[in-house]
Amino acid sequence: MQANRIMLVGLKDFPIVEAGDDLAKMIHEAAVKNNVTINQGDVVAIAQKIVSKAEGRIVRLNDVQPSPRSEKMAKAIQKDPRLVELVLRETKRIVKIAPKTLIVENKNGLICLNAGIDKSNVLGEDSYALLPEDPDRSAERIRAGILKLTGKHVAVIICDTYSRPFRRAQVEFAIGTAGINLFKDYRGQQDLFGYILQVKNVAIVDEIAAAAELIMGQGNEAIPVVIVKNLARVDGGRSALIADLWISREEDLFKNAH
Repeated sequence: MQANRIMLVGLKDFPIVEAGDDLAKMIHEAAVKNNVTINQGDVVAIAQKIVSKAEGRIVRLNDVQPSPRSEKMAKAIQKDPRLVELVLRETKRIVKIAPKTLIVENKNGLICLNAGIDKSNVLGEDSYALLPEDPDRSAERIRAGILKLTGKHVAVIICDTYSRPFRRAQVEFAIGTAGINLFKDYRGQQDLFGYILQVKNVAIVDEIAAAAELIMGQGNEAIPVVIVKNLARVDGGRSALIADLWISREEDLFKNAH
């Protein structure tokens, strides 16, 4: 009996991405250089940072003029008022303010620190990366580009690193997808002993993102793209909005937890 296996292939020595670059073309070329064939049904996991760079979502703090609101909030939370201004521009709702901490719901409904604005792996002392304006649309554009170049239908997941409630450290989550069902739903199926599963609905895109991070890393690895192969649990025939993963405030069981 053959063991079940999946394969995670990181594209090494990926070139530095700049505004206006064609990521689908860069991924295809990097795959060729790495002797990796992109096949039908592969999942292409992509670090958010290179998507933001390609879409020109890099901002210099020196170009930001903070508002009086940002100045006041920055004093309370001990952050640069220009960074606070950037966060507020990307924010739909403030969730939590505390010293050194600003948790918000961004315009796409993602709950995160600093609206996902990040400094890591961005050139320039005062330069920061904003999240893509529409990560689902970004993923679909890359997916269409790969199809045009290779003739292969793949799934695309844009990944980013986030903290988790009530647990230390961070993991990789999906923030944009194309060509993939977000979930693997086991509800109504039997387990090994015939019990009918009631709540098992796995966020498969988040699991893929976390697995891809094992190769991507967070430092100077220069592997922002991972090709996932032989993943039979994926339904690649359906697309959904990443917002389907978000829990509404009405559904939030922990909204009054302390």
